[in-house]
Amino acid sequence: MDKEYQSGDVGRAALRMALSETRVEESILREELAKLEIRAVAVNFGGKFLDILPKIYESAIVAAQRQHVISDTHVGDGSVLGAVESAIEQIKLKSLGMNVGGKIGVARWHEHLCVAVYVGVGVLRFNEVAVGMAHRVLRDDLSE
Repeated sequence: MDKEYQSGDVGRAALRMALSETRVEESILREELAKLEIRAVAVNFGGKFLDILPKIYESAIVAAQRQHVISDTHVGDGSVLGAVESAIEQIKLKSLGMNVGGKIGVARWHEHLCVAVYVGVGVLRFNEVAVGMAHRVLRDDLSE
């Protein structure tokens, strides 16, 4: 390994995943990050904010498990859930009662796990945008 990454580096990777516009762009970015030993995944979401919250949490956890960003344990699940909750908290005031659409990016390097949420908030014909981000530390159980 050539570089020691910090939480800010992993946060940028998560945000880049959340900002990816297409599945192709997302896949290319995931491969680029994998070459840097950063595991990453992104998940699209949309709907009425409060109604889709449980689905957002579930989708982020399942995607992170499937792409081996986290181990399939309650520790991995809880780390993603906690980070998603913190990131969502940052966009909640703009989103309450509104239709939203966006993407969650999850990135991990060893013990650093970051989640970034990029969201468009629908207000008539005008869309507001918001970004939330959070970091968690968890045991490096993937390199075993």
